[in-house]
Amino acid sequence: MKTSRTWWGRQLLAHAGLLLTALLGAAHAQEYPVKPIRLVVGFPPGGSNDIVARQLAPRLGELLGTQVIVDNRPGANATIGTQLVAKSAPDGYTLTLGSASPLAISLYTYPNIPYDTLRDFAAITSVAFTPEIIAIHPSVPAKSLKELIALARSQPGKLNFASSGNGGLPHLAIELFKGLAKIDVVHVPYKGAGPAVTDLLGGQVQGTIIDFPVLYPHVKSGKLRGVAVASETRAPLLPDIPTAREEGLTNLIAVNWFAIMAPAKTPRPIVDKLFNAIAKAVTSPEVKERLGAQGVEPFLSASPEAFIEFLRKDLVRWERVAKESGARAD
Repeated sequence: MKTSRTWWGRQLLAHAGLLLTALLGAAHAQEYPVKPIRLVVGFPPGGSNDIVARQLAPRLGELLGTQVIVDNRPGANATIGTQLVAKSAPDGYTLTLGSASPLAISLYTYPNIPYDTLRDFAAITSVAFTPEIIAIHPSVPAKSLKELIALARSQPGKLNFASSGNGGLPHLAIELFKGLAKIDVVHVPYKGAGPAVTDLLGGQVQGTIIDFPVLYPHVKSGKLRGVAVASETRAPLLPDIPTAREEGLTNLIAVNWFAIMAPAKTPRPIVDKLFNAIAKAVTSPEVKERLGAQGVEPFLSASPEAFIEFLRKDLVRWERVAKESGARAD
């Protein structure tokens, strides 16, 4: 009997602790936020992540009643900034606007990655996406993706394709392209999308697969030739460029999605408050218009749980590509 009372006592104390934690979390969420929120971006200014963050932050701040400050912490394909958020206090004041590279790909291309996406973060929601676009220098004698593949097959190892760095989405997209098309092109990693595109414009490399917003102005002006978008549908801003699927590469899908994550153990009431505010911000006409002008489209999860399910599937997909290609960041 004494043992039974002791067991029940422990159970009552445990349930009381859980109830107290829930009540404190709810009370904290009612007050939240009482100071500015830091939205960490793991890439330099000017890239796709930075574009999305800076278009979203002002409207999100208005809805939450505080300032949302974009904090660029570039390095190691955004893993430095992502780790910073993973180790921050779970109070809702430090978030990351991450993307496919640091959240779903780097886990399989970087040795000893210092965080686990599913373990170390509280998922809030995806917010937007943009496709990768395959572009080549105008001097390359190919007018379409089919012609580019034929050229690459006739000249194995002669074409150089630039990416924004080892171990990220553009790198994996190039490896996926090589495997599906059965071609041998040389991957040339750069320290960022900007230098990669600069050398492509100068003809130092022949092609690239990289985020749509970075290439869009150069393709539109004719300085680069877009031959395919790596998504299921054509891009509204460049409707004349076919999808890779239309050109015969059915499985060449490489889409960069963006999502907001908080450190693990962030109270659920705060996660819910952020989710609701982000949903309103992403679907607001002004944010949709500003993102659309950059070639970025809204991509809102139905719930934090729905985003986790999407993330799990993307982790599996890119793990397979990384293993089959042997792509590494080192």
